[in-house]
Amino acid sequence: MCGRFVQASSPELLVARFGVDELTAARHEPSYNVAPRATVYAVRDRAGGDGDQSEDQDRRRYLSDLRWGLIPSWAKDPKVGDRMINARAESLADKPAYERAFRRHRCLVPAEGFYEWQRRGSRKQPMFIHRRDGEPMAFAGLWAAWRDRGEGGFADPDGEWLRSCAIVTTNANNTLAPLHDRMPVVLEERDWDRWLDPGSGDVDALAHLLQPASDDLLVAYPVGTAVNSADNDGPELVDRVELEPSLGL
Repeated sequence: MCGRFVQASSPELLVARFGVDELTAARHEPSYNVAPRATVYAVRDRAGGDGDQSEDQDRRRYLSDLRWGLIPSWAKDPKVGDRMINARAESLADKPAYERAFRRHRCLVPAEGFYEWQRRGSRKQPMFIHRRDGEPMAFAGLWAAWRDRGEGGFADPDGEWLRSCAIVTTNANNTLAPLHDRMPVVLEERDWDRWLDPGSGDVDALAHLLQPASDDLLVAYPVGTAVNSADNDGPELVDRVELEPSLGL
């Protein structure tokens, strides 16, 4: 799974790294402890006037803001997003909350790394996982747009849209299996276009992209327990710490 991650790159760096045509996101402070409900940068492709089927030449890539925790359009309460920060790759096409997003509303969630907690005896040791080459990683994501449905159960046509996202997870690779049995899907650059293409509804082909990262792509090391609280933030959260001998890696 992915319950906390780091998003510290500037929008300018992300625009350059992900080939973005249009910057619509507000500038965020770097966050070294992104938690559910946070506003995060996400990369999306838009086609035509409504983001539906269109030719490749009409596509534009943009960097936008999304709330972490996917809220389906039919949800009665946005709190449902608190339970939908992650979406299992194996069931995207079958779950009503994710099926439409999987077919038409896919995104990339940039991250410098993410955290996982490894149980060691009676304790859980936080670990920071990042790309070996230091580049930002691209999590496979899904997004949705929601409007308050009000007492009558109908979306307010004049209400503001709340756009949200979930991070797709898959089985852990051999590097991360000792920490947890799940991990975010980290898409390689060669697969970004296919994942983001709003005109591609071939879920079988898309599902083939949702594989564990290669074993040599990511590295993990222990960090301090300050990351356990979502109230804590700052670059010191990713500083490596030495484990007690009895807890050695």
